[in-house]
Amino acid sequence: MKIEVWSDVMCPMCYIGKTNLDKALQEFGQKEQVEIVYRPFQLFPDAPSHTGKNYYDWTAMIHGGGMSSEYVRESNKSVVEMGKNIGLTYNLDTLIPANTTDALRVAIYAQEQGKAAEWMATIYKAYFTDALDISDHETLAKLAGESGLETSVVLGMLSSDRYKDTVKKERQTGSRMGISGTPFYIFNDKYAVSGVRSSHAFLEIIEQVWREEHPLQMIDNGINGSSEGGICGVDGSCKI
Repeated sequence: MKIEVWSDVMCPMCYIGKTNLDKALQEFGQKEQVEIVYRPFQLFPDAPSHTGKNYYDWTAMIHGGGMSSEYVRESNKSVVEMGKNIGLTYNLDTLIPANTTDALRVAIYAQEQGKAAEWMATIYKAYFTDALDISDHETLAKLAGESGLETSVVLGMLSSDRYKDTVKKERQTGSRMGISGTPFYIFNDKYAVSGVRSSHAFLEIIEQVWREEHPLQMIDNGINGSSEGGICGVDGSCKI
């Protein structure tokens, strides 16, 4: 099974979604046969870094004039509580708002290296919990090293334009598919789920997709070609 996870580093719900999906997969009996593919969907490509604004003012600014800082503060309280309930810490008061292009470039490289899950876990924590500046190349390279990537390679990549076009094209691809927000999940290129689910709900979805993609094949002629097939039903009757 393949699960595509469309997300952005700046999306607090994506951090919760990743955590719940990871937990669901740990409980799934066929987890070794599941491939997770992280796809970048940058919510605000033109969002500025180093503005000196706090998270609430910055978020209101990039959304335009129709959103107030106080609305951002109040609406995120439920997100912080949701995260707390699954062991995540959101330090929004000290968070350093940043454009996510470079972090997503590293995510694309990490996917190629088989380290995307590690990278996404590291970068979410760095941004939402540790209040690190994820627009800083040295910081990103250090975090990449902690995720199992080559620090020098990542630093070299960040000093170039590598993957910048990919980040833009991935967003365009997602938009053409009808994606307008994150997180967004696609199972086996066939089933789509928009928004966060609990780990239990994710597990149910995964198991449902697995059953539909791997239906049981009935053998009508019995074992070894015989026609024997006695059965007892739930109504209490037995037939031969």
